[in-house]
Formats: sequence, C-alpha cells, structure tokens
Amino acid sequence: MNAQSTPRISADGTVLHLLLGEAETRFHAIWLRDNALDADTRDPGNGQRLITLGDLPDTVTLTDARLAEGQLHITFQPEGKTCAFPLRWLADHTYDTSAPAPLLTKNVTPWDSAMAPPSADLTALQTNDDTRRDWLASIRRYGFAKVTGMTPREGGLFDIVDLFGYVRETNYGRLFEVRTEVNPTNLAYTGLGLQAHTDNPYRDPVPTLQVLACLENSATGGENMVVDGFAAALRLRDENPAGFDLLAGYPMRFAYTGSAGVALHSRRPMIELSPDGTLQSIRFNARSAAPCTDVPFDKMADWYAAYRRLSDIIDDTAQEVHFKLAPGEAFIVDNTRVLHARKGYSGAGNRWLQGCYADKDGLLSTLAALEAQDA
Repeated sequence: MNAQSTPRISADGTVLHLLLGEAETRFHAIWLRDNALDADTRDPGNGQRLITLGDLPDTVTLTDARLAEGQLHITFQPEGKTCAFPLRWLADHTYDTSAPAPLLTKNVTPWDSAMAPPSADLTALQTNDDTRRDWLASIRRYGFAKVTGMTPREGGLFDIVDLFGYVRETNYGRLFEVRTEVNPTNLAYTGLGLQAHTDNPYRDPVPTLQVLACLENSATGGENMVVDGFAAALRLRDENPAGFDLLAGYPMRFAYTGSAGVALHSRRPMIELSPDGTLQSIRFNARSAAPCTDVPFDKMADWYAAYRRLSDIIDDTAQEVHFKLAPGEAFIVDNTRVLHARKGYSGAGNRWLQGCYADKDGLLSTLAALEAQDA
C-alpha cells in the first residue's frame, strides 16, 4: 500500500495526518509511541511490550514524519527516537472512523436451515494444514462443523480438541456421557427431546466450545440440531428492536445445583453485546433458567414478550440444521453462539455420545497461526 501524499503533523505535534489509499487517517502521537514496533519497545521474538505507559514521557509529540519504501518513519519528542511503521500495518490498525461498529464481525456469517454443515475427515485434519485451516475458519465463520472418519472409541473426541487446543475440565469431568440413565442428574441423560440451547450458561465464563462424538447410534430418532443464535437475535432485532434491547440490556439468571457439592450461578444477558455494540454471545437454556429479578417491574412484561419471541424463533424449523450422527462422526459448536438440540429417541437400540468442552481462544490462536503461514 502506498500513501498518496506527504504525511502532515499538526501544529502542536500531537496528531499525524496520513493519506492511506483514498482516505486521510489521523493517529495520535501517544498512540503511535505506545504501539511502536522497534526492538526497544517490543520483544522481537514474541511481540510483547517491553515498556508500560509509565515509561513514556507525560507528553509525546512528533517532529518529523517521512515515507520511504512502504514505511512511515516518525520521530518522537522529547526522546528524539525515530521508529518505522509499515503502511499496511497502519492501514490494518486505523481507528479514525465515525462508522458505528458492525453488529457482526467480518468473519461471522449468519445462517438458517439452508446451511450445509461444514465437514472434514479427521485424518485429513491431522495431516493437512490447509484442511485444518479451512475447517477452523468454518467454525469461526459459522460457529459449528462436523468431523468424519473417526474410530468410534471412548475418549476419541480428544483427538478433535488436540487439533487446536486443550480440554476444559468441569464438574462433569474431562468428558461426559450422553445416553439414557436411570435417575439422571441432568436431562441430557434421558431420551427426552431437548430444546435448542447453549450449554452451561450457569458458568461464568461458559465453556466456549463443545464437542460431541458418536460411538453408537442405533436408536430410533435422536437427530442432532443446531441453530445459529446470532441469526435468531438478528431476526428478533428486525421484528422487535425494543425487545432486542431489553434482552441485551438486562441480565438473565441461570443456576445448576443438580449434583452433590455443586452450586453454579451466573448473571448475564441472553444477548450479550460488546461495549461498542457488536454481538458477542448468546446464552439460552430454559432448563437452567433461574427466576429473573433484575428487570424493572414496568419492563418485565415486555422483557418476557421478547424472551418468548426469541424462544419461538429458536424453535422455528426454518432456523435449524439437523443431522444424525453415525458412529465415528462428531460435531463441534461455538457455545457462545450456536445452540444445539436433539430430537427425542426411543428405548429401542443404543445411543451413546461422549462430549467435552474446550475454549475458543486456542482455536482462534491456531487458526491465526495457520493463516499467518499463508500471508
């Protein structure tokens, strides 16, 4: 990327004006100094800062700015220090914009029942970086993906987590069984159908990824379903913006006390937005809902109306993708976005799945490293 004019420094030296492409962009002197890329400011090996703000002068100004070979060279005062910034790096990190933050980030695409589940073979994922990168990118974009070609064995789902990160152990253990039990501690262990939901909303933070792998599935019924919680939230916002704001603006309460020695509670909104308004997560699980006491009396009826409508949208078959796992198949969901469910199944035959949790930071880190190889 080439700048198209000479960079300009404001009269007081605190702001840099730079033309990047077709638009003029401004950077504060203190921002540039804090984010300098030189070896005295950042470790050349790991990129971590070697300074704190307390190491910088109280007032930082610029006295020189020039372009050379695709880089901007800036001199900071009172240090008399000159640092170089690649123009591409500046373009990627510009913050001088009046546009509101998008509701969805650029790598997220909402979907409905027309969605074809992304899928990849486990051996290919383990041996081919391109396959693994594309599969991980699908999870980032759509919030779920399938895995085929597994050996249906106990603990085999850990091979999926090993592709990108680590198992997150909970009170359910490193893995949990999903099959019919007598006197179950959780409704997931019965043959009942389950409404689409996110897992463990009573934790803070919630496990951000869930893996479910099939070892046996000869029972009648029991198809898996997934619903895009972001798409459901967007549909609610289009139909009822005020209701969307109520669900995003007040916390829901969730609780789980179904096992001895366990009493989990959380207080978070069903639709969670970042401070700048980007959709961040969905928490929806009727089985784990606790009495909501944080909505004002005069807003409670409208809050419930929005809650009911979101529930109806989630139950709409137009929103769901369904599939029946065969032994040796698995799927992974972003538990902050995608709701999962299952149809009811009969007592005839066997249905045995194993599940575990992991965290999205490992997945996104592995994906970023793979994408950097191609840059």
